[in-house]
Amino acid sequence: MKEFDLYVVRHGQTYYNIYRKMQGWSNTPLTKQGINDAQKIADKLSDIKFDAIYCSDMERARYTAKTICDNNLYHSDEDTIIDTPLLRGVFYGYFEGNSIDTTNYTLAASNKFSSHTNMVNELGLDGIKDAFHKMDPFHQAENSKDYWKRWDKGLQEIIDNPNVQNNGKVLLVSHGPAVLSLVDRFANGKFDVSQRPQNGSLTKLHFTSKGNFEVTGYNIK
Repeated sequence: MKEFDLYVVRHGQTYYNIYRKMQGWSNTPLTKQGINDAQKIADKLSDIKFDAIYCSDMERARYTAKTICDNNLYHSDEDTIIDTPLLRGVFYGYFEGNSIDTTNYTLAASNKFSSHTNMVNELGLDGIKDAFHKMDPFHQAENSKDYWKRWDKGLQEIIDNPNVQNNGKVLLVSHGPAVLSLVDRFANGKFDVSQRPQNGSLTKLHFTSKGNFEVTGYNIK
């Protein structure tokens, strides 16, 4: 089985990021800082030849991926970017657009935790997804089972891509909660998942010959 490195980038800052609102599947444009975030990570990755470039189909991820592609020595054709809803962040359902701080406080209090951080440490991020789904009055917030069914399909498409060579490199531009979920699942507690990755940061995973991912770096600026 082939091995490869997966470079996972969080998109540049958006208006919902600075307003601290639950973004999920909601689309808000990049701020001026967000455009700078995209350019900075593009400069960092400019000399890396990627076998494939993937991104979430949300516009903030697409813009960041295109900026990286346009500034790369080996990639200039936007058509090389594969965008897919399979690799979006988690859907927050009823809570989309709500205050992050208020919503997290309510979620923790309703589950008898003193803080959201304590709840994350106790339940893990999959438990948080399930708690959101349960608290959503419409039960449309994505639970962990549905989230990973979607993401596992997206990751498998990357693994099966014939353009991805052994010891190759793949770029994936996605979202903060998606990056955290990957780290929570594959890092075996090596990193603090109560700390969100910065906009425009890089997290690196390695797909091994054993058929699993390992996190080799988190929230790199």
